[in-house]
Amino acid sequence: MLMCGISLMASAQATFDVLKMSETELSGSSRYMSMAGAFGALGGDASAVTINPGGIGVFRSSDISATMNLNFLSTKSSDSQKLTDTKFWFNNVSYVGSMRIDSDFFKYFNWGFSFNRINSFNRRYQGGYNTNQSITNKIADNLNNGNWIDDDLSVDAYDGNIFYQCGAPWLGILAYQSYLVNSNLDGSFKGMSNPDFNTNGDVNFYVEEKGHTDEYNITLGGNFKNVFYWGLNFGITDLRFDSYQYYGEDLYDAEIYDYRYDDGSTTKGYGGFDFQSYQETRGTGYNFKMGVIVKPINQLRIGAAFHTPTYYDMKDLYKVQSGFDLQANLDDNMYRGHYETGEEGYYDEYRYTIKTPWRFIGSLAVVPSNKGMISFDYEYVGANTVRCGDEGGYNYADTEYKIKDQLQASHIMRVGGEYRVTPSFSVRAGYSYQTSPVKDVVKEVANNDVDVVSSNYMYQYDKSNQYITCGVGYRYKKFYADAAYVHQTRTSQYHAFPGEVGEEVKDNNNKVSLTLGFRF
Repeated sequence: MLMCGISLMASAQATFDVLKMSETELSGSSRYMSMAGAFGALGGDASAVTINPGGIGVFRSSDISATMNLNFLSTKSSDSQKLTDTKFWFNNVSYVGSMRIDSDFFKYFNWGFSFNRINSFNRRYQGGYNTNQSITNKIADNLNNGNWIDDDLSVDAYDGNIFYQCGAPWLGILAYQSYLVNSNLDGSFKGMSNPDFNTNGDVNFYVEEKGHTDEYNITLGGNFKNVFYWGLNFGITDLRFDSYQYYGEDLYDAEIYDYRYDDGSTTKGYGGFDFQSYQETRGTGYNFKMGVIVKPINQLRIGAAFHTPTYYDMKDLYKVQSGFDLQANLDDNMYRGHYETGEEGYYDEYRYTIKTPWRFIGSLAVVPSNKGMISFDYEYVGANTVRCGDEGGYNYADTEYKIKDQLQASHIMRVGGEYRVTPSFSVRAGYSYQTSPVKDVVKEVANNDVDVVSSNYMYQYDKSNQYITCGVGYRYKKFYADAAYVHQTRTSQYHAFPGEVGEEVKDNNNKVSLTLGFRF
């Protein structure tokens, strides 16, 4: 009989899915991006106040601006074909109001409203590699760990409510119905990869991801004696993530179902199969930010900011639409094992909460003259403080343990500079590097201690992420225009399921942006 006691873990979001939803990227106004986001001690820019809200106190006039991006995306894994895409969107719209205070101490009170696209999930990649492992063995392990039996794996055995309550694994049901997973005499399950047969084969995969995280901010701040600038920020976030995944295996000398007998016997042969799955994630959240900038002398600015976690209410929909399609060969006789889900497919829907990492930013800027400046930022991201819980906010203890065990703090370093060639024309450049939030123990090929969720076994994580940036700016009276070029190099690791070799994926993305603004 099915053991529903595992439903809590089955409905918990896996470590790397939570991590993905917590990420941000270099995005904002063109001036901000052209200096790689190293604006924590400078302020005076609509995007900078989302890093350090104290930067709103630097404004001495009202400001309105909008930024548009043209993104050239390029992703490649090992020897596979490079996949490219082009996207256009408005990623920043902002307004800052400024009111001068008739006081020797309190100089300005400012407020602002902004829209920022803080992350884009748009990405396509594909690949293939040799393996002696099979996802069917992982599916069998999960069935065994959940104490499932053959009678539990009939699609008609339960209604939708019981599937939802007990976290029925659709991959297990479909694999069993298609003869990819079979029963031992003791009632346990086994997959198609058998070390005694020296099973080996080829994997092919294709992943397409879409979506974004948008943040809407309200910021208040001020200026004390042109020395101390402060700010408070409240943000509301909207997250949309859609993923399509194709996965296929061609296994040689595999352990496959022997159709010549009616007792569940298996034998050595060729087995090839493929399936496709979908994931839709929606979330809304909120966060708070606070920060200050201190200018002890005109040539030096020091900034500090703290970001609370973003508290998300999330909903996931996992769907397997076409099921498994097995082709097998026994004694040169080909047969097929197939289970079709139908047009609507079968799905699992989960609701849960996420608390993203807290962040601390320390900044230093040197302004030797009115001709130029250089700025440094360091950001600490406590990735191992991510939390996941149920709809009531109670943390999933097992997932929380895995997060602490598998994730570590991530560090972001940013440096940027600006030089004013003429009173109206400026040039800028910057560099940013982020370390991986994943511990070395997870990077080991043999690691199996990674959670999977419903019909989605695939996971990936960033190993490194860097930006090289440059740009120009033009000022004419109250009008200004800024342009930026951003080159991103990101290296990630893809795994079709926990414990298999996987493949390295590299992104080389290029972004061109234009900001138009007006100060009054």
